[in-house]
Amino acid sequence: MKKLFTLAVMLCAITFLLAQSKPTFNPNDIDIPYKKYVLENGLRLIVHEDHKAPIVAVNVWYHVGSKNEKPGKSGFAHLFEHLMFNGSENFNDDYFKALEKIGATDLNGTTNNDRTNYFQNVPLAALDQVLFLESDRMGHLLGAIDQAKLDEQRGVVQNEKRQGENQPYGKQGDLTTKAMFPKGHPYSWTVIGEMEDLNAASLEDVHEWFKSYYGAANAVLVIAGDVNAEEIYQKVKLYFGDIPSGPALSRPDVNIPVRTADTRESYQDRVPETRIVQTWNTPEWGTREAVILDIATDVLSIGKSSRLYKKLIYEDQTASLANAYVSNKEIAGNLYVQVNVKPRQDVAVVEKTIN
Repeated sequence: MKKLFTLAVMLCAITFLLAQSKPTFNPNDIDIPYKKYVLENGLRLIVHEDHKAPIVAVNVWYHVGSKNEKPGKSGFAHLFEHLMFNGSENFNDDYFKALEKIGATDLNGTTNNDRTNYFQNVPLAALDQVLFLESDRMGHLLGAIDQAKLDEQRGVVQNEKRQGENQPYGKQGDLTTKAMFPKGHPYSWTVIGEMEDLNAASLEDVHEWFKSYYGAANAVLVIAGDVNAEEIYQKVKLYFGDIPSGPALSRPDVNIPVRTADTRESYQDRVPETRIVQTWNTPEWGTREAVILDIATDVLSIGKSSRLYKKLIYEDQTASLANAYVSNKEIAGNLYVQVNVKPRQDVAVVEKTIN
């Protein structure tokens, strides 16, 4: 059955004025102790000691994401994340298999608009092996990447893109991204990218990306678990201390596109229910406005007593899904309201109720 997907793209910014209320807890009471170190090459190390179990979590975050791609090179940050699991110069083998053999859990990597991260939890006895592997792919990757590996992972990513777009409402993200951000804006393409751009990715692109963004000074290493902070610092200096800092990087400025009118888009999909999505451009992550909007969307849609849920699902019984959320990003954000309209209900009436 084909149903109409309606995308309502709204004006740039909205502001909520929330009545002040006394908090039920004091955020200042939250205390997660840690020690921070900075190596000579600029690598930032954060260590949190937690001695409840003999395990350790290792996270490496690189300050690079899809917004750092060039026009015509979309999807490359995510493609490169895949390549990071295919072996490095001193361990030219599958990273997943190596970590699974030593008991790793929660092992993976992710890419978004602004950053790429790699993470794993391992038994304490395996920490040195993980530090070696993470440092080898940070400092010694390119000699292990050949055309065959690039072609293989290109195919994996393209298949991932096909699978995502074939999911119900799978084109929503692509349409919204292109509608809200003008062509050329660092957020005007999706993280997974375009097929033709992925086809165009070359070994030269791999080398340029690695040399530009995977230097030690562009990374944060976080280690949490049954460890001693000073001992970890010495280990990290041993494994990571000789890795080059990498070039100085320029950062895109805050860029919240100003919209002067509402626009609407729709497309047909094989789904049982029509979905209405309303989107606004909002201030960037870390601003007071972004926090307030995040709270506002919680008030709108979290819990059975929230405004959207209570009205559309409980009282009117015209919708099967009603939520609102903020997608906070580094140089701009988005606020979304999305509702699935039940069959045989009037979509226009439901949209009016949302408004």
